[in-house]
Amino acid sequence: MRLTDFWERLEQAFGSVYARSIAADHAFSALGGRTIDQAIAQGVETATIWRAVVAAYPDRVPSKLH
Repeated sequence: MRLTDFWERLEQAFGSVYARSIAADHAFSALGGRTIDQAIAQGVETATIWRAVVAAYPDRVPSKLH
């Protein structure tokens, strides 16, 4: 998944402001306790990060974005 696709999906699911907040502030256990921003900076594949988001927010992410 391209990084631009990742951000588009995150913003579709959460809105642009809240998406950026989640990326900076939410530590995901599936990412080893890292935030999205940290995981991206450390080279984690965006598909792996997206799966962590979907797992953490199953009711928030529409199924069309899975």
